[in-house]
Amino acid sequence: MARASVVINFVQSLLAVLLGNAAYFLLMPSLPPAARHRPFQYDLGLVVDFWFCMVAFGLIKTAQWWRHRRR
Repeated sequence: MARASVVINFVQSLLAVLLGNAAYFLLMPSLPPAARHRPFQYDLGLVVDFWFCMVAFGLIKTAQWWRHRRR
């Protein structure tokens, strides 16, 4: 059972990174220049990208919680 929860958490984390990055790169042209990531640099764009991924992860976990609560 513990192994299954690790796999589920990994899949949810991977999905959050993919969805967060997709949202960030789709919206990047409309973001202010300071929030746009420049390749191979540590900048504010990385923080904004990370925030998108965290929001996606939070939405996934909230949906899981709601689905579990309805059962």
